[in-house]
Amino acid sequence: MEEKYTRRRYQSSLATTVVSITLVLLMLGLLALVVLHARKLSDYVRENIGFRVYIKENAPVEDIIILQRRLDASTFVKVSEYISPEQAAQELTAELGEDFIDFLGYNPLPPSIDLRIKAAYGNVDSLEVIEKKLMQETIVKEVFYQKSLVHLINRNIRRISLVLLGFSALLLLIAMALINNTIRLSVYARRFIIRTMKLVGATQGFISRPFIVRGILQGLLSAILAIILLAVILYFLMQELPELIGLQDINLYLAVFGLVILTGIFLAWISTWFAVRRYIRMKEDELYH
Repeated sequence: MEEKYTRRRYQSSLATTVVSITLVLLMLGLLALVVLHARKLSDYVRENIGFRVYIKENAPVEDIIILQRRLDASTFVKVSEYISPEQAAQELTAELGEDFIDFLGYNPLPPSIDLRIKAAYGNVDSLEVIEKKLMQETIVKEVFYQKSLVHLINRNIRRISLVLLGFSALLLLIAMALINNTIRLSVYARRFIIRTMKLVGATQGFISRPFIVRGILQGLLSAILAIILLAVILYFLMQELPELIGLQDINLYLAVFGLVILTGIFLAWISTWFAVRRYIRMKEDELYH
């Protein structure tokens, strides 16, 4: 009866440990997804900053095409689009809801090239350098982009990044403390077995090995359960927010899942090692406290 009670108590402790670690890893995984998606979202915003290069009216179309090709081959341009005066007039007419050319009698809009800059260059300093470089082209008349909007975007991205970084560090510390305490309680339930093994002459490595192996397996099992829960949450998010589909990246998910597995194994291993080491060194009268 006593043996059955002890086994049931140990199984309950094992289940509690796995559930606790799973929930902690789930929180860490969700935070990692938020941080990485925030990065992708910031890159997406930077790469969609409006950057229009106005061309002189008398510039030959051949020269404009050559300039566009050189821009496409540059390191800072993600994609470009040539806008002819006729196309620009059609777009403006659609926005105004009336044909302004009939009113003016001519088309005042110059040809232009719309640029989308790569995210790494989506800051004020880089855009100013790009603007100066473009203005050196003989056929370029003007370069337009919303400098105040770029400054505002980058300032808010920096603030959000700092908040997420601080929150990530805090949650990681909390996770380490929770997992450590959970595993210590699990090892505490078997402290007398550790004492008995020590009395019969077992070495510290011999005593620690089964506990550490069991801890690593618990961490791995918890990580797998956390990944399954993350996948379920992501599935329902895609159903409710289809706009997020454009930000999906299988490599990102694999990196997060791999991070969850490594974190679960590492935290379970180090926490088990410290807990077992503590009870091995503990004196007999301290085992009852």
